[in-house]
Amino acid sequence: MSYTVSQSDIDAFNEDGVVALRGVINPDQLEKLSAAVEDDIREPGPFYHGYESEEGMFHGNLRLWETHPSFREICINSELPSIAHAVFGSKKINLLYDQLFVKEASMGQRTRWHNDQPYWPIRGWQVLSLWIALDKTTAENGRLEFVRGSHRWDRWFQPETFGKTGTISQYERNPDFEDIPDIEADRASYDIVSWDLEPGDVYLFHAMTVHGAGGNTLSNRRRRGYTVRYIGDDVVYDVRPGLSQPLVYDKLVPGQPMDSDRYPVLIGG
Repeated sequence: MSYTVSQSDIDAFNEDGVVALRGVINPDQLEKLSAAVEDDIREPGPFYHGYESEEGMFHGNLRLWETHPSFREICINSELPSIAHAVFGSKKINLLYDQLFVKEASMGQRTRWHNDQPYWPIRGWQVLSLWIALDKTTAENGRLEFVRGSHRWDRWFQPETFGKTGTISQYERNPDFEDIPDIEADRASYDIVSWDLEPGDVYLFHAMTVHGAGGNTLSNRRRRGYTVRYIGDDVVYDVRPGLSQPLVYDKLVPGQPMDSDRYPVLIGG
């Protein structure tokens, strides 16, 4: 069964920068994704960026669609590209990349507040993420939180690491970006929203929406999230300090559309 995103959800995305979509991913897809997650934990792909802390273990990876058929199927042949197409109203949709986030039980470390696009080698407005819940996701095990309307701030926050990892010690400083305010220490000053999710539900949010996540305080339940990012007509390649290096692609020229084997066109073109 296909999923149709409603106009009210599109309006909420445009106004608030985030909306929760219910029942997007069906049980069969969830089962395949869950098995694929275990495959990656057992034998991590090349862009693994998990870390350990005194508060538990976190497994992260990206560009999984390139090496695992189940991730590829969700990115390319599921309802997700058509959701992005409907939200943007664009002529075409490209896959940007996918990413896996597994907070194991008792992983109490927060995911710090940030917005995503400063990390990515792109310029443009039509950029979104679809974060799929693979487990029941609540405040107790680390649901995402969002600052409503922050995608319209036009504030680019300096990329920073999220934990101790062998992949990267720190991001190059970008003089055009600013340090993010200490939102966690001043939560009452921000319009913070969140939703509990059931497996198969999705957070749909803009790449400039400021977000973070609590730690997993539960000792008996993980919090697995799998995110796919898509881009529309106005997005072009961009190179600047502070980028996530696995997303830099030297076959593209700054200012050029992203259309390529790395960032394929899925709809239109």
